[in-house]
Amino acid sequence: MTTLSPKGTVAYDIIGRIAWLRFNRPEKRNCMSPTLNQEMGDALAELEFRDDVGVLVLSGEGTSWSAGMDLKEYFRETEPKGLGAVRQAQRESYGWWRRLRWYQKPTIAMVNGWCFGGGYGPLFACDLAFAAEEAQFGLSEINWGILPGGGATKVALELMPFRRAMYHAMMGETIDGTTAAQWGLVNEAMPLAALRDRVEEVAQVLLKKNPVALKATKDAIRRVGEMTYDNAEDYLVRAQEAANSFDNEGRHEGIRQFIDDKTYKPGLGTYDLEKRKA
Repeated sequence: MTTLSPKGTVAYDIIGRIAWLRFNRPEKRNCMSPTLNQEMGDALAELEFRDDVGVLVLSGEGTSWSAGMDLKEYFRETEPKGLGAVRQAQRESYGWWRRLRWYQKPTIAMVNGWCFGGGYGPLFACDLAFAAEEAQFGLSEINWGILPGGGATKVALELMPFRRAMYHAMMGETIDGTTAAQWGLVNEAMPLAALRDRVEEVAQVLLKKNPVALKATKDAIRRVGEMTYDNAEDYLVRAQEAANSFDNEGRHEGIRQFIDDKTYKPGLGTYDLEKRKA
C-alpha cells in the first residue's frame, strides 16, 4: 500500500524490506520545493530505523527523477521573504541530503528520468546509483547565469575526473544515462524497462549482508576519501573495533560458518544471517 506525505509531494511503498521512496511531483518533473524538502526529511526519519526496512531506493514518479530545485517556489517565492527564509529553505534541503548521505540503511538512487542541478545532491547522497539509458543528466545552471550551487559542483568533482567535471559544469549540456555511467555519475545504465529489476536485484543482495557491517562500510568509504593513508588506516582500525563491540556475535558467526561449518566462502557470497538468528 502506498503511503503519501500530508501534502502529497513524497510517496513510498515497503515491499519485502525494500522501501521504494519517490519524489511525487511528476507534473513539475519532481523538482524540489520547500514543501517537498520538508516532507522528504520527514519520510526519511520515518523509514530509517524501521525493522521492516533493510534497503531504501529513491526514485521519481512519472518520467523524471528530479529536475532540481523548483525555481519558482524555492528561489523566486522564498528570496523576497528575506535571508531567514532563504536559510530555512537551505537547511531543509541540504538537511535531508545530509541525512541520506549518512543513512542507517543502504540507499540506492534509481534514476528513471531527468536528473538536473539540485538533483545531484540526493544522487550523491545515495550509496549506489543506477540509471535508465534514456535518463538525462545536466548542470544547466550556467545557462541561466549562476554556478551549480547546493553542493552540485562538489558532487561533479567527487564523482567525475577533473576534466569531465569542468566540461560538464561549464558547458551546460545534457548527457544520457549511458554517458553518465561512463563518466562515473552512476554505477550502471540499462534500458528503462530493466531498471527496477536491476535495482531490486542489487537490493536483494544487500539485504543478505550484515547490517552493522554495511553501515560501517558506507561510512568508511565516505570518510577515508579526504584522509591521508595513515589517518585512514587508523580510522578503519577503530571503526572495525567499534563495529565488533556493537555486533561481535555477527563477526564470530561469519568466521564460524567459514572455518567450522565450511558452509560458505567469503569471496563467493555472504554468511547465512538466518542461521545466526536461529
